[in-house]
Amino acid sequence: MGLQVEKLEHNMAKLTIEVSAEELEKAIQKVYQKTKNKISVPGFRKGKVPRQVIERMYGREVFYEDAANELIPGAYEKALEECEESVVSSPKIAVTQMEAGQPFVFTAEVALKPEVRLGKYKGVKVEKQSVAVTDEEIEKEIEKERESNARTVEVEGRAIENGDIATIDFEGFVDGEAFEGGKGENYPLTIGSGSFIPGFEEQLVGKNKEEEVEVNVTFPEDYHAEELKGKAAVFKVAIKEVKTKELPAVDDEFAAEVSEFDTLAEYKEDIRKKLTEKKEKEAKSAKEEAVVNEIIADADMDIPEAMLETQQRQIVDEFAQRLQMQGLSLEQYFQFTGLDGQKMLEQVKPQAEKRIKSRLVLEAIVAAEGITASEEDYEKEIERMAEVYNMEKDKVKEMLGDNEKAKEQLMEDLAITKAADFVVSEAKEA
Repeated sequence: MGLQVEKLEHNMAKLTIEVSAEELEKAIQKVYQKTKNKISVPGFRKGKVPRQVIERMYGREVFYEDAANELIPGAYEKALEECEESVVSSPKIAVTQMEAGQPFVFTAEVALKPEVRLGKYKGVKVEKQSVAVTDEEIEKEIEKERESNARTVEVEGRAIENGDIATIDFEGFVDGEAFEGGKGENYPLTIGSGSFIPGFEEQLVGKNKEEEVEVNVTFPEDYHAEELKGKAAVFKVAIKEVKTKELPAVDDEFAAEVSEFDTLAEYKEDIRKKLTEKKEKEAKSAKEEAVVNEIIADADMDIPEAMLETQQRQIVDEFAQRLQMQGLSLEQYFQFTGLDGQKMLEQVKPQAEKRIKSRLVLEAIVAAEGITASEEDYEKEIERMAEVYNMEKDKVKEMLGDNEKAKEQLMEDLAITKAADFVVSEAKEA
């Protein structure tokens, strides 16, 4: 196999890859063997038509496209192994020569890793993050716990108030006509939640169980149903049931019920400790992000568009995988949100650019400071992952791909983490 590398502007390159005529012939023959059973020619049994006959009937190029698809992935992978440049994008492939008896030639336009010219990266000034926990924050946590332990009880002897849960039947009308999707039965509506059209819930406050009410509202101009945007509507509502949440008292008994502690004072102290730990983690992440942002701002690099596009697609793919774990497809998500593939790619562009620049400056710092990950660092990371995934260490290595390339990639990532820790430790808090 032959390879030529032509450097282009903006950290792009064109790889010209040549595959021997013999390899091309093998690929064409392979495609013929795969497809001959699908081709019918008068006078021949299906699957017994000689290749020469098919090529005479349909042209010598009949198998070329599939043969190219057979050859390109493997040849491109070999070219990457031979290439001394660091390719950081998916290739844009173009076939330049394909003829039986001649070498198969194609080009791959790719982005190369940009050179980073670092500015200041030691002693970067960033704003200090507070990790102090206030009494109000502790009270908010207790309120959340009270809410989750609340009992729902029937309301007796009073009208609906904010926070009540009203079970209603309703039907909506525009210009006297019922509209699609405007009817519901036994719907539990929390008053004040803002889950219905603006103005709807407020008109149920002061009403009573078994009362029938007419609610007058106007659909917002940005309402999702085109035919209802800005339209005035009347909802006929029957209030079937009214319930309210009964919150437990905040005392030692409550603390013992919701925690491992016997007293409210101990429970509050534990909340303070956990909130402090959470804030410390958040402060560390925020400081690292602020430091890296400052380093990026003072560095110089030319990010190729193809590199950016590859990262955008990767972010969308990662999002699609997370959706899949929740039982949703990307297509369903697009239906719910009104987005499409192109809009989403544009939406994640700033994130993709930030991710690329962060990695590049940290890689440059790894090189500048001679930062490396040790064998001990590697084993500790494997142990950490084994604990997180509740797996044996050997299984983790197997999952990662127990080979030198996988280990090398993980070691690079660990060196990047060390570089981030280094610049954070060198930073000055204002």
